[in-house]
Amino acid sequence: MDYEPSSAATEVGAGHEQVVVAHDRASGLRAVVAIHSTVLGPALGGTRMRAYDDLDAAVADALDLSRAMTAKNSLAGLAHGGGKAVIIGNPATDKSPALLRAYGRLVASLGGRYVTAADVGTYVQDMDAISEVNPWTTGRSPELGGAGDSGVLTALGIHAAMRSCAERVWGSPSLAGRRVGIEGVGKVGSRLAGHVLSEGGKVLACDVDDDAIARLLATYPQVQVMDREELLQAELDVLAPCALGGTLTPAVIAALRTAVVCGGANNQLTTDDGAEALAGLGVLYAPEFVANAGGVIAVADEFSGYDAERATARTLAIGTTMATVLQRAADAGVTPWVAAEALAGERISAAAGEVPSYRTFPR
Repeated sequence: MDYEPSSAATEVGAGHEQVVVAHDRASGLRAVVAIHSTVLGPALGGTRMRAYDDLDAAVADALDLSRAMTAKNSLAGLAHGGGKAVIIGNPATDKSPALLRAYGRLVASLGGRYVTAADVGTYVQDMDAISEVNPWTTGRSPELGGAGDSGVLTALGIHAAMRSCAERVWGSPSLAGRRVGIEGVGKVGSRLAGHVLSEGGKVLACDVDDDAIARLLATYPQVQVMDREELLQAELDVLAPCALGGTLTPAVIAALRTAVVCGGANNQLTTDDGAEALAGLGVLYAPEFVANAGGVIAVADEFSGYDAERATARTLAIGTTMATVLQRAADAGVTPWVAAEALAGERISAAAGEVPSYRTFPR
């Protein structure tokens, strides 16, 4: 397996502990593993498979995602630092058993500094295959002692965070009667729709995948489907970005007609001043690295032997964490993003200097 230089890794990854860019010619694997921090423990984060435009785009995405994982894992109270990996390729056509095994060997070569899990474009069955050659794999099937599909708890945690936002804005956590727009109704967004509908909310949705929309309507025919531009400009109570990142561009923010943004997509903001722009418009923005931590809580629980009840309780506590972040933001006169990063940083600073222990999973 070859390791290659990247301008993005050199220029942007200076704040990371380690960035590995690898190419396995036999399987066609081209992958990036970004370890942002191991202060709290082994870096934990999912593996995304996507047809990136070029290597630098893949590296940049891995760097951004891994940095957010450090804050996410800290705020979730996990004994893990932040890491993320990306595989360059179309998951529908380029994924193969040989590629997955090559990727597993890449992660295993890091000796436990990075623990992988599923993300966009990878699934439970992929983690099962990777775990055959890499003991530092989470998100495996229940038959192998894993948590299974982490999207279940990701959606649950977003719902809990959304209820905390509702209480802050309207004085009640209930979403009954609220118009919630969900961008992206895959394994997280579709489940979030079910939670909102179960308490009497109204769901409006969009997705670039017609099959995803069809599956959603087969279960929840009452959902109102829109195209993406229409949804992002619709009059809503809550907008929940649950697709790939980059939804909240300056143009989208300027056109929003919503009181709350609370969703599961990573890296929703495209500019450094996006959080301030939302606050200036009176929009309450829930930092996604607080709201979407249910998935990483699920896979981290595999270290102790997965316990669904314990993982669910920890996921529901995201609502309490979000309420704390929102209160601290209000008290300090800062955005929730700033308050969340500060809260995450407090735990990391307290742990600085400790030597992380690298553990394998119980078999």
